[in-house]
Amino acid sequence: MVVTLLRVWSGRLASHLRRRLSGPAGPLRFGGSSGPAGYARRVDVCGVVLAAGGGSRLGRGPKALLTHRGAPLVEHVVGALRDGGCDRVVVVLGAEADRVRAATELGSARVLVNHDWAGGLASSFRAGVAAAMATTQEGAADAPGQAPPSGIDAVLIALVDQPGVSGALVAHLLAEHRPGTVTAARFGPRARPGHPMVLDAGIAVAAAALATGDEGARRYLRAHPEVLRPVDCTGLGAAEDVDVPADLHRLEA
Repeated sequence: MVVTLLRVWSGRLASHLRRRLSGPAGPLRFGGSSGPAGYARRVDVCGVVLAAGGGSRLGRGPKALLTHRGAPLVEHVVGALRDGGCDRVVVVLGAEADRVRAATELGSARVLVNHDWAGGLASSFRAGVAAAMATTQEGAADAPGQAPPSGIDAVLIALVDQPGVSGALVAHLLAEHRPGTVTAARFGPRARPGHPMVLDAGIAVAAAALATGDEGARRYLRAHPEVLRPVDCTGLGAAEDVDVPADLHRLEA
């Protein structure tokens, strides 16, 4: 069902994207009342937090419930996306979803459960993008099969196991994002770009439709490397995740 909807939206969004790209190139402006020439309105972005994993290599249950600065890690990441300018946030849970929901306060974020989480990150990526496309600015979902709301311009993907994500980092990525690209955080000139990353809406849908296994947008980016736009985020956060017991010290920063 999710894949079918993504394919329907992909065609409609491609047409929408072509119309948007007909204006002069330039950065999208997040948080202001207007954008550069060709973008006369505030750009609408939805943040998606992938938080479905069970943390098997860490051995402490779902990573969403790891404690960072006195609160569950998923609350920290959601707060960073909000502080950085994401108008809406979707949280994709999976392992022990009921326990995570009961132990966290996620405010107005839309929470959904990916029952196929054990199959890899791709299923959560697809579910998160589909939810972002289907959620209106007021938080109500469109009927299945309808075109996504025209206000959706970009989707920011964040991983729950990155305690170094900050509001300043998110704001920087959104300020640097260009239409028709994937803006990926990079910490240093020789570092590999990665999450968080901002995907233009049309690209997000196309990438989600291609995602398999434990990969998110990687398959799409291998086929379309020209859309990847690394942005230096040195000093605004960190890319390191918490994956094994030796990484737990990162929660103390």
